[in-house]
Amino acid sequence: MKLNWKLCNCWSLKNHHHLLIRLAVAILLMGFAFRLFFFKSEEFLQTPVVDKTEVAEATPPVVATVDVSEYEDQNQMPQKGNKCGFFELGFASFIACIVAMNELVFSVVSEAEDQNEMPQKEPEIGAEKCDLFTGDWVPNLKGPVYTNASCPLIESHQNCMGNGRPDSGYLYWRWRPENCQLPPFNAEKFLYLMRNKTWALIGDSISRNHVQSLLCMLSTVEQAVEVYHDEEYRSKRWHFPSYNFSVSVIWSPFLAKAAIFEDYNGVSTSEVQLHLDKLDKKWTEQYLNLDYMIISTGKWFLKSSIYYENDTVVGCHYCPKRNLTELGFDFAYRKTLSSVMDFIAASKHKGLVFFRTSTPDHFENGEWHNGGSCQKTMPVKEGDIELKDLNRILRNIELEEFEKAVPRATQNGVKLKLLDFTNLLLLRPDGHPGAYREFQPFAKDKDAKVQNDCLHWCLPGPIDTWNDLIMEIVVNG
Repeated sequence: MKLNWKLCNCWSLKNHHHLLIRLAVAILLMGFAFRLFFFKSEEFLQTPVVDKTEVAEATPPVVATVDVSEYEDQNQMPQKGNKCGFFELGFASFIACIVAMNELVFSVVSEAEDQNEMPQKEPEIGAEKCDLFTGDWVPNLKGPVYTNASCPLIESHQNCMGNGRPDSGYLYWRWRPENCQLPPFNAEKFLYLMRNKTWALIGDSISRNHVQSLLCMLSTVEQAVEVYHDEEYRSKRWHFPSYNFSVSVIWSPFLAKAAIFEDYNGVSTSEVQLHLDKLDKKWTEQYLNLDYMIISTGKWFLKSSIYYENDTVVGCHYCPKRNLTELGFDFAYRKTLSSVMDFIAASKHKGLVFFRTSTPDHFENGEWHNGGSCQKTMPVKEGDIELKDLNRILRNIELEEFEKAVPRATQNGVKLKLLDFTNLLLLRPDGHPGAYREFQPFAKDKDAKVQNDCLHWCLPGPIDTWNDLIMEIVVNG
């Protein structure tokens, strides 16, 4: 812009000089502010340091990091010969330098928003509706908020780091939903909101897997105190004294009354005796006293079972040695979930009830019992992996029964919400313990044949993201 110096003829020379000095000072202050902001922006690009005393070999691999080398030289404080100084450059060049610096800061922070934990932009009005359960996994340089050393509640079979899993890349990813802002889990805020409340996770060993994740994340603020366990240590309850907040896991793998004959490693001695018309009292008798709960089931219905109604055998699933009608697991699953949803919808419960979809496994070249394994070390993209047929059948029944229950629940004032984590975890074949469900499985023989766990999840690991999503739903609906 060309200045009209004729307007200055009315000024005295003294006033003119004073104005120039003031203008120069103001511009220098603006430049200093830009420099300060620019220097602070480097914090977004710092790779977090993991305490080596807490976790061995937990450095993020190259593939799980963002290459910031192109910014490192540019993002330093201005050096000699590379200054945006007023007296070195003159007025016009100084302004141009400040503008260029501002553009560089914008580009660096924009990159950090995509790759690190910078907040995402709010969806614009008229944009697609937010779906927390659709998205992809992106690198997360910060890594987990806890480790196997900082949280003593991790069971041995999910303690992948403690058991010697050699790779650590699975720790450095976060879930990024489409068209949504998903803040990380805030343990302090969560505990504050849950003062004098009770939570329960009801279901099978995946619920137990999840409760450990939740407790470990909350332990960054306060350690939970175990106040109850059943004889088999499968149902437990913990208390956070400072908040009078309780968290329980209730072992009920079928959600219905069942007699189960198998050991801790899943080896059965007889068929499950499953009563399709009777819900499990272990959770129904506590139901009305719970403020929040997450109910789930799934894979247990694939087991060999004999089905009862009115205490009379009506058929079975996979019982070739018995002269019984093969009804199929899908028959039992639909009937049980229908009963569960009827119970919830008619209950007039005043808290919040989540129904969680079943989680996929990633066994390859076999299953749990016959040599199946999972050796991937990276997430996959949607479309690169398909849900197995059995998992798809379970999921379809879950969604159908949930959708049928929602209108009745709403009519009765019951808050029933869906946690659809199936596809989210389908993309994480790298997140299972695999062979590292046991301590140092290849210490004595690198070619040893060991049982793999490609169903449960490493802790810390992908299942921690569930808590981010749950908190977002609880806080923001």
